[in-house]
Amino acid sequence: MLTLYRTGDSRLYRVPAGPKTLMLLMLVLGVLVLPSQWWTVGAAGAISVIAYAMAGLRDGAGGMRELGRQLFAIRWVVLITVAGQLLFLGPEAAVANAARVTASLVLAALLVLTTRVSALLDAFERGLRPLRRIGVDSERTALLLTVTLGTVPVLARIAADVRDAQRARGARASLRTFVVPFLVISLKHADQLGDALAARGLR
Repeated sequence: MLTLYRTGDSRLYRVPAGPKTLMLLMLVLGVLVLPSQWWTVGAAGAISVIAYAMAGLRDGAGGMRELGRQLFAIRWVVLITVAGQLLFLGPEAAVANAARVTASLVLAALLVLTTRVSALLDAFERGLRPLRRIGVDSERTALLLTVTLGTVPVLARIAADVRDAQRARGARASLRTFVVPFLVISLKHADQLGDALAARGLR
């Protein structure tokens, strides 16, 4: 599975996967409940910058280089979010909502950046184990959550590869010419992932 994990030794790295997941989830929820006002853009940005600065990612720029990579990877998501919101809402609400979504995505990525996939899988499985009493398969559900987290960076990299390929051919930037190849490659990746899971007896 493609992962964003980066080695490090900061306090965030030393926090166990379970508590770390809950901590970042609360942070994301805090961002999502911010009002749709202009100041939310600055607040969401400040929270993201502080979180990456304190993560100890060893990127040579206090976490800002990695934050920049994450923002660049989801640039199309941000643009589509802003465009979609502008169709139904005013500029203030559209930009604020896009800022909340963007901050939530980069904060979620921080969990995968600082936690090994195996640790996440174990933490999810332990957390879901009490639900076995009501028929929930904790192992399958934990695997689904872990695969979902791993898919986010995959889709971001697919988007970047599609745009780089278009740029190399001299194609003009266009949402229409981007979406079709992105969807085709994404669906192909989903098929390959499904085949890999099926080969391991998971259906």
